[in-house]
Amino acid sequence: MSLAIAFRPEAEPDVLAAHDWYEQQQSRLGSQFVDALSILLDRIKTMAGMYVLVFRDARRAKLRTFPYLIYYRVLTDRIEVLAVLHGSRDPRLWQERIN
Repeated sequence: MSLAIAFRPEAEPDVLAAHDWYEQQQSRLGSQFVDALSILLDRIKTMAGMYVLVFRDARRAKLRTFPYLIYYRVLTDRIEVLAVLHGSRDPRLWQERIN
């Protein structure tokens, strides 16, 4: 059985900003970004422990076709997405989101 995915409130704007940026670059590219994100989230749901620990109990997974990283942690009842950020962003942006 796989755990449900839950986005922290701070992570939702990450996705929206990336989608909007890609959509401005090329029509439907934002949708392709969201599709790639969904594929990786499905993979995380089934194999959450396979991605590398990067800070405390947080893990990192990389999208294949976009330079974005998903930072998440596995809790007892869900997988909590902490951030979805461009790979060049300062890691302190998402590390501050861990309580």
